[in-house]
Amino acid sequence: MNEHEKWDLLLDELIPKGTADPPETVTLSLKEIRPFPGHPYKVEDNEEMEALTESVREQGILTPLLARRTEDGYEVISGHRRLRAAERAGLTEVPVRIVEMDRDAAAVALVDSNLHREHILPSEKAFAYKLKMEALEHKGKTCGQPGHKSRDGISRTESGRQVQRYLCLTRLIPELLKLVDEGRIALTPAVEISFLPEEEQRLLLAEIERTEATPSLSQAQRLRGMHMTSPLTEEEIAQIMEEEKGNQRDFIRIPSDRLLPVLPPNWSAERALDFIIRACEFYRNHLQRQKGGR
Repeated sequence: MNEHEKWDLLLDELIPKGTADPPETVTLSLKEIRPFPGHPYKVEDNEEMEALTESVREQGILTPLLARRTEDGYEVISGHRRLRAAERAGLTEVPVRIVEMDRDAAAVALVDSNLHREHILPSEKAFAYKLKMEALEHKGKTCGQPGHKSRDGISRTESGRQVQRYLCLTRLIPELLKLVDEGRIALTPAVEISFLPEEEQRLLLAEIERTEATPSLSQAQRLRGMHMTSPLTEEEIAQIMEEEKGNQRDFIRIPSDRLLPVLPPNWSAERALDFIIRACEFYRNHLQRQKGGR
């Protein structure tokens, strides 16, 4: 199945049921198009964007953007990275498929059209689920009650419990959420930390920066438990972080934009670490065999 066929299947899922006519494909000036307000997916000028820009420069936009009409132009539902690549490539207009959707329906479509991507950061998934949940609640869907079971309708691939974990990440301060995206804080400790108020999260961040160590799950659970009794102090956070040294070894930092493209999608930090170590061991053995064959 080629990219066009995949897009057509995805488009069939995004178009509201009961729509009589297929989406109209038009050519629009970039000046008429704007990103969806508050969309959760990062559009970064990294190596992947450079490759996409070069492709657009050589071949143009092969797969039309998906957008909806608004009072003052068009909002992108799917295709924010293609839009940015078109801007970088110097294009003045792009092909766009127009669908008639209200903002809530468009928000749901935007989330669903991007969750199939191969590489999605935890922060992107967290705010995507939040955007979809709020849109469904506004439309009167019952996905907003307390408890993870009420989140079962938000994702087609993950349980309501897992969706709830990601939603917790939206309460983290940006600096801690960045550590989650980088794989330095795993999902489950991050969920525990998300229950701390901003002031205590910033105290924890200062301790992480001082020691270059991030909390384990047991440490994060203790921090949350102590917070339930009384506000955490700088000294208490330092004491807990100093008790366990398991994750305070020297480490090599690898930028996420270099690592994520070569890892299978949606892996946990622990699984990714095991994958990297095994890959290094395989390559080391390969070099040793080459050396022995000389």
